[in-house]
Amino acid sequence: MGGDFAPSAAVKGALLALQVLPKSTKIVLIGDESQIKAELERGNADAEAFEIVHAPDVIGMGEHPTKAFVKKPQSSISVGFHLLKKGLIDGFASAGNSGAMLVGAFYTVKSVTGVIRPSITSILPKENGGVGLILDVGINADCKPDVLYQFAILGSLYAQYVHGITNPKVALLNIGEEEGKGNLLCQAAYGLMKDSEDFNFVGNVEGRDLFNDSADVIVCDGYTGNIVLKQAEAIYALTKKRGIQDEYFDRFNYENYGGTPILGVNGTVIIGHGISNDKAIMNMLLHTAEVIQAKLAEKIKTAFQG
Repeated sequence: MGGDFAPSAAVKGALLALQVLPKSTKIVLIGDESQIKAELERGNADAEAFEIVHAPDVIGMGEHPTKAFVKKPQSSISVGFHLLKKGLIDGFASAGNSGAMLVGAFYTVKSVTGVIRPSITSILPKENGGVGLILDVGINADCKPDVLYQFAILGSLYAQYVHGITNPKVALLNIGEEEGKGNLLCQAAYGLMKDSEDFNFVGNVEGRDLFNDSADVIVCDGYTGNIVLKQAEAIYALTKKRGIQDEYFDRFNYENYGGTPILGVNGTVIIGHGISNDKAIMNMLLHTAEVIQAKLAEKIKTAFQG
């Protein structure tokens, strides 16, 4: 029931995903049962193809995340996290209130032991056709050096096991390439990261390096990362507004990626964009399946046990 076009976009996206996913995969639709069935009927789809879990309440996009999560236990977000915690579903994805999704993750499945701050990422389309990652992009506006160090571990594991990047190159986003550049946070983080054996650190990169092959994983605080993300979205919007058709810039379209996992929690939780249409929902579900199959949460737990 989350997202600007719910439940229509969610149901349509699930129908598209059903055509792509293996037959052994079961999609569970959580929300108002009558509305879900009405959408399926409009699409001439068989309700038996899905498992439907009734959740009549809705957490609005503008509601306070913590209060809404507690006060609406029958919302699709609250019910989804209950199912995930009980192991009744393997992954949970939503384009609903992102704050409520974060609250749900932290209060139900909780952070992996040893992870100071879970993180979210964004894709950086590379000029050479590959993909890079940047993290954090919004949930940790203020960070300490050890948090950035852990982002490097989380991003490296995600790049390796989900995106198939062997020995991913990890870099720190800074205002210069040389060691000693940047603010106090970047200088201290560099000192921690430069001799690390937990990931393949390649040093500092600048803003001009975001889309080239200098690094596979770019680490920064969530304040900086969110500005980078929104700027990239604005550039894509400008190309569309000016009628520019370009294969590379088309890769900036959020619909192609669907969502991002919350890295560092005990489960597969994917957050989608609030304006997600059916294509974005489909890709969010496909990515959820990829993260589940990669056993990313388990690999993160193993990495932090030491």
